Amino acid sequence: MTTAAPARPGGGPAPAPRPAPRRPERGRRSGGARGIALTVLTWAIGLVFVSPALWLVLTAFKQEGDAATTPPKLFFEPTLEQFEAVLAADFLPYLGNSVIATLASTALVLVLGVPAAYALSIRPVKRTQDVLFFFISTKMLPVVAVVVPLYVAAAEVAMLDNIWTLVVLYTAMNLPIAVWMLRSFFLEVPKGVIEAAQLEGASLPRVLWSVMLPVMAPGVAATALICMIFSWNEFFFAVNLTAVQAATVPVFMVGFITSEGLFLAQLCAAATLASLPIVIVGWIAQRQLVRGLSMGAVK
Repeated sequence: MTTAAPARPGGGPAPAPRPAPRRPERGRRSGGARGIALTVLTWAIGLVFVSPALWLVLTAFKQEGDAATTPPKLFFEPTLEQFEAVLAADFLPYLGNSVIATLASTALVLVLGVPAAYALSIRPVKRTQDVLFFFISTKMLPVVAVVVPLYVAAAEVAMLDNIWTLVVLYTAMNLPIAVWMLRSFFLEVPKGVIEAAQLEGASLPRVLWSVMLPVMAPGVAATALICMIFSWNEFFFAVNLTAVQAATVPVFMVGFITSEGLFLAQLCAAATLASLPIVIVGWIAQRQLVRGLSMGAVK
């Protein structure tokens, strides 16, 4: 038994439905080619930016003669002699000083910066913008203008060549940036979360530690890493206010520039060893860092 086609209002059978038009294969191919080209271009740009670090690591495994050749040698016999020479030159005490100064100053920055940023975000006062500008204005003063007063003050209290002098200076150096960053992260937390916690009877400190910090933990991690990088790489205060007992890794690396010449391979080996701690910390916390640095980017 056959079924008749439905009739049109004007009479006669209705036309059969037309199949949906296919997307041209040419468009698909051109889109795939553009994607491949964009991927290759992205990798090329990434390699250009990473190439100095790769060349640094590569040079660390060369002999001094191979490292100083012009044009540079791409094929050579790798060696660990430069790393052995760096470790034999009392590298570890300098590394320990850098670790103490970096971790202690970063911890102090978070202890002082988190409450300050919390107060400036949740209960802003009339002069909040002036306070924030004062914080950031301290970064506008050249460090060379304050090194002499700091040297005199440290000498008066017998704090020259002391690691805790660097801890205090690094804390003061990083605190303004940390307050600005943490305040921006606090402002991204929905106000409804704070109001709900207060309706449950939570005090402001309780809201901070139990509600706000778990939500903005990635932002705290990003702020901490930036402060660690600034402290780890700081050279000017360290070279002027320390001598032997409290000298850090950047001061140690200057020792490879001597009157006999530049020991390039050993300098690259020392730089590679000095970079490893920060690279490891960043790799461990990479997921938190990506979330923290992108907070507020997508609403």
